[in-house]
Amino acid sequence: METNNIPMVENRKALLPKVYGDTPSFLGSEVVNGKGVGPGYDVIFAGVPWEGTITWGSITGCELAPRSIRHASARYGGFLPEYGINIFDYLKLGDIGDVPVNINSPAETMDNVFKQMDKIYKNKSIPFVLGGDHSFTPEIIKALSGNSSEKVGVIHFDSHFDNLPSFGADSFPRCGPIHRIANLSNVDGRNIVQIGIRGPRNSVTQKRYADEMGAKVYTIRDVRALGIETVIEEAIRIAREGTECFYVTICSDCIDAAFNPGGPADFNGMFPGELFSALYSLGEAGMAGMDFVEVYPNQDPNSFSSHLASWAIVHALAGLASRRKRNLALMG
Repeated sequence: METNNIPMVENRKALLPKVYGDTPSFLGSEVVNGKGVGPGYDVIFAGVPWEGTITWGSITGCELAPRSIRHASARYGGFLPEYGINIFDYLKLGDIGDVPVNINSPAETMDNVFKQMDKIYKNKSIPFVLGGDHSFTPEIIKALSGNSSEKVGVIHFDSHFDNLPSFGADSFPRCGPIHRIANLSNVDGRNIVQIGIRGPRNSVTQKRYADEMGAKVYTIRDVRALGIETVIEEAIRIAREGTECFYVTICSDCIDAAFNPGGPADFNGMFPGELFSALYSLGEAGMAGMDFVEVYPNQDPNSFSSHLASWAIVHALAGLASRRKRNLALMG
């Protein structure tokens, strides 16, 4: 029974490696020295406890999410019976802790994100990053493109286009990462795919800009009409066309508000199962990194959204593990 599992969960949490204070590493993975890293890690988790300018009402506090998501992950292992795979059988995971942030300097914080991600990619590992707000994603992709000889594709799950050039005086707004990504030298807008776009918090100007950059947009109506499997198959094809690799970025509000109490009130969204299935497929296709952003623990006392983020990440890892398992079988 559930009550019998609670002490086991708490005991496991107490035994897990700590990245700081009482905060366990994600899924109990090895804690990585940020200065030296070390070889052999397939995936390295990192937190970015950053929140810039608040852009919508009083929704704030996402800088607390890396801690909340790590604590939520302490409940889980790496086995998914629906896919018959244990991620720890095929992947070596590490947790590098949090990227240093300077609350008075968005530019310095963004540079810190780039340097840490560049270190991870140079280590031949890929980052799985816990946000924080959505403003830092371009720094990860900049690090990825700097370690790639060809162009990089981007698959973006969100309720919003997120392509504003600025928000007031903030040139690194959470509502503008796609604008900055599209202007990176190794990213062609035609390799950007946006999935789950919906609702009245988007503008005609943003839609026009998405069209001008050549991004492929799947609204929530497209997801419902085509099915998530077809959308993801097409997204992978578009993101891979003429590129070396693709990156996945997820805003929590791609999920319907009913399942995402730690996000804004954006309704008519994707169901968790649709996102999980998509991420498994994207992992199996060989994603080159991922972030999960815009979780607000202060408005989510039961940490449901942090648990949802943990499930999403585990599904993406399971896809990567299945890819490794298949490749090993082909080799041997």
